[in-house]
Amino acid sequence: MAAPVVPSSFQIYNSYVEDPKWQIKFTIVWCSGVALAVAVSVPSLILGLRNGRSLKGMTGISETDGYQSAHSDGKEPPPTHRRGRRLIGAWNALISPTYWSPPKLGLNLGQIVVLSAYLAAVLVCIVKDAPLISNPNRAGPGNGYEKLNFIHRMAGRAMFLAGCIHGSLWIRNHLQYGLSILGPQKETSGVASLALLCIIVLTSLRPVRRLFYEYFFVIHVLTYVAFFVTICYHTIYASPWIFPPLAFYGADVLLRLFRYRIKDATLTAQDAHMTLIRVHNCDDGWLAGQHVRLRVFFSNRVFESHAFTILSAPPSYSCLSSPGFILAARNDGDWTRALNDYTRKKQEHLQINKKSEGDLGAFVQVMLDGPYGGSSVDLGLYENVFLVAGGSGVTFTLGLLDDIVGRCVKLGRSQGERTRRIEFTWCIKSFGQIEWFAPMLVDIAAAASNSTIDLHISIFVTCLCNPEAVPHIPNSIVILSRPSVQDLLKDFISLSPSSERKDSLEIGLDESQKLHGSGGGVAVCASGPESLTREAQNAVARLGLTMSMDVGGIALHTELFTL
Repeated sequence: MAAPVVPSSFQIYNSYVEDPKWQIKFTIVWCSGVALAVAVSVPSLILGLRNGRSLKGMTGISETDGYQSAHSDGKEPPPTHRRGRRLIGAWNALISPTYWSPPKLGLNLGQIVVLSAYLAAVLVCIVKDAPLISNPNRAGPGNGYEKLNFIHRMAGRAMFLAGCIHGSLWIRNHLQYGLSILGPQKETSGVASLALLCIIVLTSLRPVRRLFYEYFFVIHVLTYVAFFVTICYHTIYASPWIFPPLAFYGADVLLRLFRYRIKDATLTAQDAHMTLIRVHNCDDGWLAGQHVRLRVFFSNRVFESHAFTILSAPPSYSCLSSPGFILAARNDGDWTRALNDYTRKKQEHLQINKKSEGDLGAFVQVMLDGPYGGSSVDLGLYENVFLVAGGSGVTFTLGLLDDIVGRCVKLGRSQGERTRRIEFTWCIKSFGQIEWFAPMLVDIAAAASNSTIDLHISIFVTCLCNPEAVPHIPNSIVILSRPSVQDLLKDFISLSPSSERKDSLEIGLDESQKLHGSGGGVAVCASGPESLTREAQNAVARLGLTMSMDVGGIALHTELFTL
């Protein structure tokens, strides 16, 4: 006679049997999501490989033997395929609501949907009798930095929450039955793992990151490695799941080693608030809009590195009179203030020693790590480009402006660039800040003046300070007001080219309809404080629903770097 079977409702839960089942199920869920994301990005990857932009910068900044020959702008933009542009417009109209961003949250609707789907997969496991002590987030990827940072943060917080629930229920169980919490290896290593998670989360809070970033980074890396060690002592089933994230992290560190460069550089203080950094012997290996992590060897600051956007295109097609690898550091912390003070003291010392005007500048050595990031929108695929920036965020849009004008004017639209109209908008607090980048804007405007590019520059100043400091920039206007990004974008889409701006409103509306019919597409890039980028996202979300198909699609990229 067979032994009686204990009913499942009275069986003791065996985590060593049940947990791995749910880990496999959740791994299938997130792997399917990653596969879907890869499949969606394949067309843009193929297009980027075709024009040579996708792999730009993979091996770091490079030095060539000299400038490449540049062509003149003798080509008109290629004709627009209206049917294809309308399909793109329909797709952009469909996804435009995902750009909507509520205040204070730091996420747009698309990111909220992604996180909701991620949490829904966790809840499905729980509803389907998955035990809380099984932490499904252990199998999730940690693709961090920049655009995927929100997934990195939210996944870490979800893992911390699941760990707290698991740990608190386990401790309650031991207290209820009078079992020892510390002592056995499983319990002790579990408490140690939970403590490490607490350290990771508390030290990664935004105030800590902003005030003590270098300490945060070191603590984050060390506790991350220590957590994997303790979790292996906590359960024998952890080892298969820790290998993928460790492999990704190791590959990331290895690839970054190939991007490190040590170069000579010249520091120039524009005023007491802005420092330009010109790195020598850098001719290629980056795209405008990308950024690098910069370490300047000066004073006692050699161990600090900070991210800065490259504000110029490669010299082979840059429109600047003095092209090169240029960065800009605005005073926004103790490091940038120390850099500016050091530069001004060096410049004053050179002036006292009666050096020539061309020698004014502090010569230092720097370490570059990058480039990384960049614009997700290729401006050359759109007939109309709208660039808007606030404050020092102009370094991003200025680099994009130099890039697209250079590709159209200097390279003669060699990759079939379609761009015809560009609206460059910069919002600043005082007139004196225009001088930071006025020479560069003059060079780019001069290059575009006798070409097929219709470039217009608008500078909005929010404070009436030193109005006589306004420099002359071709085809530009300076306005004392705070603009509405939605109104500016709507006017840009509706206005006819600058050669016909003097016509009446009725004629302008007729030309607007003609523009809508051409449907060459609109690319929008915004950079600066969170309030401005959020306003740009909401503007595209509203206008995309009603005007995207008429103009051939509205693409958006926002650049907001926060620690």
